[in-house]
Amino acid sequence: MKICITSPIFPPDLGGPATYVPSLASFLAKRGHDVTVVAFCSDPEPQGWPFRVVSIPRCWMPLRYLKDFFAVWRETRNADLLYINEHLAFHVALAGRLRGIPMVIRVCVDGTWEISHRLGWHDDTITDYQHHTYGWRVAAARKLQRLWWGWMRRIIAPSQFLKSIVEGYGVPPQRTELVYNAYHGPEEFTLGKAECREALGIPEKRVLLLSVCRLMIWKGVDGLIRALEALPESHHLYVAGDGEELDRWTQLAQDLGLADRVHFLGNVAHTDVMRWIRAADVFLLNSSYEGLSHTLLEVMWLGTPAAVSSVCGNPELVEDRVNGRGFDFQDVDGIVGAVTDLLEDPETTQLYVTRSREKVASFAREPLFERKEQLFLDLAGLSG
Repeated sequence: MKICITSPIFPPDLGGPATYVPSLASFLAKRGHDVTVVAFCSDPEPQGWPFRVVSIPRCWMPLRYLKDFFAVWRETRNADLLYINEHLAFHVALAGRLRGIPMVIRVCVDGTWEISHRLGWHDDTITDYQHHTYGWRVAAARKLQRLWWGWMRRIIAPSQFLKSIVEGYGVPPQRTELVYNAYHGPEEFTLGKAECREALGIPEKRVLLLSVCRLMIWKGVDGLIRALEALPESHHLYVAGDGEELDRWTQLAQDLGLADRVHFLGNVAHTDVMRWIRAADVFLLNSSYEGLSHTLLEVMWLGTPAAVSSVCGNPELVEDRVNGRGFDFQDVDGIVGAVTDLLEDPETTQLYVTRSREKVASFAREPLFERKEQLFLDLAGLSG
């Protein structure tokens, strides 16, 4: 099978698609399929992958999308299937539509919610957004999204939460597939917590609170910073990732007198992210939206206790007081209480870690990727 896969980000950039797409593409390539990935990427010539990567470099956004369209048009000339992994997908879906090839899209967010939120057309959460109307601009965006979703043979949702959103747009259940995100980290990670802390230069008595995320408004890092203000001075917050909120959140830490306790690490290579997760005392995720977090799967597998906002797909991975702690989005007192509980009750925390390791076993790559491979073969008419 010749398959073209699109992605809005690619290593060395951080984010769910930058983890998922290379992992799936490598799996398909090793199974003998001809795979090309077309991706927005800060590296103009990504090397070392068992598949072709066509990099669309950063430039003026309309020009970038135009380049992306023509790259997908070119790479799908003899393709059997186009697999789309981005939410602003009209341009790549149009290329596949004009080629007349089967298309599958993986929906990780309601794209109309994200773009209209970023443009200031509303300030609702993704859940509230599903039940409200906001004027002609949002209505037009929703209509356009329904259009390109309608061109798809299948829509893959990586969580029950996202499946319900897709079907809420009128997509028939028989055209949606619930396929959870798979764990994409290494099968073995032998470095212990002490070794990782030493390698990263973490002082012995420092309590390391870690968050790994794009620095977007709905990731709620500001809530974590405010919670840090109520925690002992030995507690430090480390944030891996980059994004448009960096300056504002850096200023917030300074305004609260926490500049020496809040550490923005920028984009961190995936191998180093694993070290940070293993080194952390508590992993924190305070987002108003998550489809199904790849990073959270890695945290569960590596055995780091987690406290997360109980929204969207998060409770499908971490259940409050079952295998971790949950709190309401931006609930500073809830964040402080969750961190305190995890640090002060090591016996219960270890039980959470054990249960998380058991749960993540059901998110193994092989069976989930095999299921997608079979779906692609069926839709391309290449089964058996």
